[in-house]
Amino acid sequence: MLRNITAGLMLGASALLVNPAQAETELTMYYPIAVGGPLTQVVDGIVADFMAENPDVKVNAIYAGNYDDTRIKALAALNSGEPAQLSVMFSIDAYDLIEQDLIMPFDDVVKTDEDRAWLDSFYPALMANGKIEGKTWGVPFQRSTIVAYYNKDMFRDAGLDPEKAPTNWEELVAMGQKLTRDDTYGLMIPSTGYPYWMFQALAIQNGKELMANDGLTTYFNDPAVVDTLAFWKSLSSEHGIMPEGTVEWGTLRQAFLEGKTAMMWHSTGNLTAVKDNAAFDFGVAMLPGNVRLGSPTGGGNFYLFKDSTPEEQEAALKLIKFMTSPEQAAKWSIRTGYMGVTPAAYETDDLQAYTAEFPPALVARDQLQHAVAEFSTFETARVREGLNNAIQAALTGTKSPAEALDEAQASAERLLKAYQ
Repeated sequence: MLRNITAGLMLGASALLVNPAQAETELTMYYPIAVGGPLTQVVDGIVADFMAENPDVKVNAIYAGNYDDTRIKALAALNSGEPAQLSVMFSIDAYDLIEQDLIMPFDDVVKTDEDRAWLDSFYPALMANGKIEGKTWGVPFQRSTIVAYYNKDMFRDAGLDPEKAPTNWEELVAMGQKLTRDDTYGLMIPSTGYPYWMFQALAIQNGKELMANDGLTTYFNDPAVVDTLAFWKSLSSEHGIMPEGTVEWGTLRQAFLEGKTAMMWHSTGNLTAVKDNAAFDFGVAMLPGNVRLGSPTGGGNFYLFKDSTPEEQEAALKLIKFMTSPEQAAKWSIRTGYMGVTPAAYETDDLQAYTAEFPPALVARDQLQHAVAEFSTFETARVREGLNNAIQAALTGTKSPAEALDEAQASAERLLKAYQ
């Protein structure tokens, strides 16, 4: 999970052309612009490099907004007959895309031993959302885990060790109370934008998954999940280390940079932007645990649209292999803060040198050993909306955690009944 709301989102094709007279195959790729930093220029540069090496392929990169915008616009284009061969969309969209018969498994396109070795080269935790019923439907690219950012200067001022972030919930509350001042909160966890993602992290830490791995089963009103939401609420109502009500996803990074919170939970996709803009010493750590450590993975996967020619499929696979190659993945990670999606990316000279100089760039990768697949089911958007509404209702005090999650579970069961 990528994921900051970018101001002035625009739908437009990039003017990436390499001698169009030579191009024999034309690809349209939808891409989500939903994170901080110069993401458009980074993707443009990778695509331009690909076309320089492959003058017989022309790539039109269409930047379509956030993940939900990208899915809606890409599918609208396909339904209206406009050609599109590939897209980066939410890793959690896989079930719905399969159900709508819009994508094809990569297993149907890879032909050689080299291709198969490439498909097996990604971190298993990042493949969890893309592998369904024995086939690979999505390949990771813009991927993340949730990490804890903290202001080391504020830790020092509060008499805390600046090299030691909270490792469990008890420490989180105790340190948060020492860090909370008149004009600064100890902690902010965003509860708009992607509240289900943060809630999944807390539930995992409390020892409970929100869903089974069949796309059909949710556990929203399990007692451990209800206790999790009550704990989140208690961070403001009881412990006073977080603001009452909701915390905005889109403005949280700026609030951290402005010193309004000493700690924040956010996507590793913010890492480079925080590094470039923080006027204070900051640290990055794995999320604290309770029963266990844990974070869901997040972000986007590459998908191949089904309605394309064999030549287009071959060219699209070549582009995806290029963009996920160790060298490109390393450059991507350095420029954005997202993780390199293969172990080989971290063995490149570029990423070895960067992580030696800036060790926080390894935190999201290291957290993969505790990570699980991001919440995903059939009817993902509607099921997720019910859960998001429940979380916000509990945090704002309009419903109790148990009441809100009972309603979300009942709604999920109604939506998923047809797929049982």
